[in-house]
Amino acid sequence: MKKWVIPDIHGCAKTLKALVEQLQPSKEDLLIFLGDYIDRGPDARGVVDYLMQLQAGGQQMIPLRGNHEEYLLLALEKDKELRKISIFRRKHNHLFDKWMRHGGTDTMENFGISNLNEMPQKYIDWFEQLQFYTEQENYLIVHAGLNFERRDPLEDQHAMLWSRSFVPHPEKIGGRIVIHGHVPVSLSFIQSQIADKTTKYIPLDNGCYLNGSEGMGNLVALELGAKELVVQPGLDFL
Repeated sequence: MKKWVIPDIHGCAKTLKALVEQLQPSKEDLLIFLGDYIDRGPDARGVVDYLMQLQAGGQQMIPLRGNHEEYLLLALEKDKELRKISIFRRKHNHLFDKWMRHGGTDTMENFGISNLNEMPQKYIDWFEQLQFYTEQENYLIVHAGLNFERRDPLEDQHAMLWSRSFVPHPEKIGGRIVIHGHVPVSLSFIQSQIADKTTKYIPLDNGCYLNGSEGMGNLVALELGAKELVVQPGLDFL
């Protein structure tokens, strides 16, 4: 059984499908996704549909929640709240505006909707069931990072989604190495962290939507057992 960790996809459905075809996982293999399936790329709906299709076909999978799924859910929650309290005068949803500024416009177009409340319920249900982290052998796998200032870093879900930097203290998480995405880094840095036997963290986000940027623009997958890195160049912005 192999365990593959795949970072931020951001609507790059063609690249995702090509990567999975490279991996050729058996149904017994585990695919762990680090979140950020939506926003910025051309086919967010295609990404989520593909992942749901894999799950329905029996593929073992742990899809984690990213901050971009959180943007959508927070905007949706605020929209429902405003609908309840603003019967006569509709107040503005500033959380929706914030999501729009961070790629939400792309996702709305991908789903073919003009209002957030038009989002099909099956997608909302899927986003809501995304878990925040998973522990696999010697690794703690999360979208963004952990707040090691806390006595128990696992109590801070906000940091799991939004942290842009952290100083690992493995003793607080059972000696595990943190694997995360969220902040794009160069392919050479990813490779050096994987090769470093003393590392306390491995970043995997290579910015698959950043085609044309040196050292960026790939979607990668890390196999936890052999520490094998598979690299799929971006196909969605060609």
